Amino acid sequence: MRLKPIALSLLCLPLHALSSPSLTGQTGLMAMPDARMEADGTFGIGYSFDRPYSTIWLNSTVLPFLQVNGRFVGVRGIQGFANNSQYGSYKDKVIDAKLKLLSETDLLPQLAIGKTDLFGTELFKGEYLVASKQIGPLDVTLGYGKRRPDGLFGGMRWQLPYENGAWTVLAEYDANNYKKDFSAGATFAGKRDPGPSLGLAYRWGWLGAQVSKSRDTASINTYVQIPFDEKEYVPKFLEPAPYRSEVRVRPSAEQWHGEQAYRRDFLKALHQQDFNAVSVGYDNGVLSLSFTNTRISNIGRSVGRALRTALYFAPLETRVIKLRVNRNDLAIADYEFFDLPRVQDYLNGKATRQQLQDVAIVRHAQKDQLAESFDIVSAALDEGLDAKLVSDEDGHAIQLKGQDRQLNRYSLAPRVGMFFNDPSGALRYEINAYGSAQFRPAEGQYLDAGFSQKVFEDISKVDNPSNSRLPHVRTDIAEYKRGNHPKLIQLAWTGLFQPGERLYGKVSAGVFEEMFGGLAGQLVYYPAGARWMAELSTEAVQQRDFKGWFGRRDYKTVTGLASLHYRMPMGVTVTGRAGRFLARDSGLRMEVKRRFKSGIEVGAWYTYTDGRDTTNPGTPSDPYKDKGIFMAIPLGIMLPTDTQAAVKMSLSPWTRDVGQRVDVPHDLVRILEEPNRELALGDGMGNIGERPDDPSYDALPDPAWWPSANGVRNRFAASLGQAPALSDTALAVGAGGVLLAGVASRDKSLDKRLGKHSPGSAQKAWDKVGSAAPVLAVGAAGAAMALSDDPVLVNTAIISLQSAVAATAGSMVLKNAVDRARPKEAQGDSWAKSKSGDASFPSNHAAALFAAVTPFAEEYRAPWLYGVAGLAAAGRVAGRDHWASDVAAGSLLGYGTGYWLWKTQRKLSVLPLVGEDGKSVAMTMNYQY
Repeated sequence: MRLKPIALSLLCLPLHALSSPSLTGQTGLMAMPDARMEADGTFGIGYSFDRPYSTIWLNSTVLPFLQVNGRFVGVRGIQGFANNSQYGSYKDKVIDAKLKLLSETDLLPQLAIGKTDLFGTELFKGEYLVASKQIGPLDVTLGYGKRRPDGLFGGMRWQLPYENGAWTVLAEYDANNYKKDFSAGATFAGKRDPGPSLGLAYRWGWLGAQVSKSRDTASINTYVQIPFDEKEYVPKFLEPAPYRSEVRVRPSAEQWHGEQAYRRDFLKALHQQDFNAVSVGYDNGVLSLSFTNTRISNIGRSVGRALRTALYFAPLETRVIKLRVNRNDLAIADYEFFDLPRVQDYLNGKATRQQLQDVAIVRHAQKDQLAESFDIVSAALDEGLDAKLVSDEDGHAIQLKGQDRQLNRYSLAPRVGMFFNDPSGALRYEINAYGSAQFRPAEGQYLDAGFSQKVFEDISKVDNPSNSRLPHVRTDIAEYKRGNHPKLIQLAWTGLFQPGERLYGKVSAGVFEEMFGGLAGQLVYYPAGARWMAELSTEAVQQRDFKGWFGRRDYKTVTGLASLHYRMPMGVTVTGRAGRFLARDSGLRMEVKRRFKSGIEVGAWYTYTDGRDTTNPGTPSDPYKDKGIFMAIPLGIMLPTDTQAAVKMSLSPWTRDVGQRVDVPHDLVRILEEPNRELALGDGMGNIGERPDDPSYDALPDPAWWPSANGVRNRFAASLGQAPALSDTALAVGAGGVLLAGVASRDKSLDKRLGKHSPGSAQKAWDKVGSAAPVLAVGAAGAAMALSDDPVLVNTAIISLQSAVAATAGSMVLKNAVDRARPKEAQGDSWAKSKSGDASFPSNHAAALFAAVTPFAEEYRAPWLYGVAGLAAAGRVAGRDHWASDVAAGSLLGYGTGYWLWKTQRKLSVLPLVGEDGKSVAMTMNYQY
């Protein structure tokens, strides 16, 4: 019964009124797109049937101006594989994107461009430009498309004045030329014509449905739209209240040391609130407390609860309380509180957040700074594993679970896995009973074990052998599922250590996962409050046999990756990994993810290595590159109690060997990333008072920090409200488009002139300058960030590096979408498709170079930097590595990215100055414009 109010509270949340998904999942009318988008952070999933197409779709407004859509389209009337009737109809994966160019004003419509079927088979490929304008009760749309839709299209949406606008009437002109669709003659698509359609839609909170009728067929679309940018979906009405004791006599210091009962009662009170691996010590007026909380997700909240409890149990002479927060025995953060009466007033709602800040110090955990001799530890109250059958915990509907107070635990729970789109079947699944255990023999040491017993599965029925020419590191998955049961999935020892402040390490040995075991190491470092985190990892592994115990196969390898994780504005994190992957292929993996206010993360990755995966759709001339999308959902946002558990999922080809990694337990980045982010927000105390008084509690984007010459940390608060007006942006885009078109018209003639003669020494040198310039620009920005004493210069360097990463990522996406051949491959056809996989448009070098120099050119009013960058980038044309329009497009992309990030982040700098005289600590805030 308690799920009923939860469901109602979820479904009744408001969403954007003017937008709704079309039959493809993109916001639109029925079959046609419009210029609208769901609210920032909205994620949708739905099913539509529009004969002959049945579609399962996902969409996400990943940025306020960008919507990405993925769909799995079944084409009825065509068999997927001629020799496999079980697979069913033909199916195709499609990725679409829509970019908002202009927001609606009183006079101007909202304007957007879109592209369908960006990668892969491109069966549903198309481009369009569309405008939408609200006119009274009508939302009118007019657009023009190429290929799909084909020509002029338009329509209108009328939101009826009933039930708060839940009902909507739609009308459109469907411009799709279905007869040109893939194998249209063999499907119902060959019988459809463009023409008018009418529809009726209903929306209730997160849920929606739409029916439509055209001249040839009727269609239906049902969906769920979830606002990821909400803080939480379910109030914590079942969360245990903070510890309170109306009548409690605190001991004196002498009683604390002389009578163990006082210390044991304190420890027991902490254990009852899910604090584990606790150590408590008292010395000369200072109470020290070290702990791990395995349930509460927010660090500040766990600190607040520990602090409340300590104030009830601390000796009367206590003047200072020091708290150390640990995760898996790794020290994350140190909190120090003095003037305890004021701290008590704050926790009781009688003091302000600023008054608390005046008597608190928050910092990253400093190695060996906390007292090592404690009066009592959790082992003193060791009562063994308290086994119990629980529901709705850790992402499991039901599980048998046991844990003690020293981070030892085990569980037995069902585990479900689903695999899509293998040639032998559209959907494969496995349901196992999975038993896991974690034993902590000593501080910082963990022994992890996992066993699996098959209940139901059909992955072992995959009967098409892998034709991968790479070592079969993942493609033999069916053989592993056919192995003996039960199976040993994991049996690994891990040692965690902390060589220095903000430097963490790990060594692991044993069976890591179902397919590999061996020896692994990992190091992670991040500067105080910085946006970036560096990582080194290596594994020496051997492949396990199919039986699932201790047998091994012949394949051995050593992997090694150097990674850099960088947090950008708007909750976006970019990760670059370079090195050697599991199939002995070397290259680069790029990951981009966005974290929303709810804590949900959505991201994608793309891997470029020298491994030549020719499995379809890969070819010898264009090998397959590993790519996919992923999502992580913290379960606490959907439960009436707090939890650290999260559900992680990914969508990617599961029978590939290129770009693969080993899954080693206790990944340090996963352990450290979220605590590091929380410490960088606001005053670092998060939800310590469990009331919304932290000024950064809902703040996105994250602030940026950097160290200055005198040791003071300078904080830069991004001010997105100072972004250029969209009307100015639209004007700039229009002007850039005209310029790009003019340059493109001269591509052939310029390249023809350059190709008449062999390049001379000057031309070759110019080409080398064009290749090296982005590296030099980014290196100079990195040096300025790390070495400069000038906060303005450091801030500009940070923006420069952000811009270079963002522009390069955008350029790589465009390269794959346009797939234009380079001049030497195209042989005079300036818009020929690339057959080598080495696409040309736009120039990555030009994009990165202009993105890196633009913040400096604007901040220091140095337009000559654009001239230097332009001359350097032109070397890519001189060497016939790019068409002139490639360089122009890359330059415009880099300039636009660099200017936008500079404009949105330079306005306000906040510098907290901390001084200490031995008796007190003072903080002042200086604002610079």
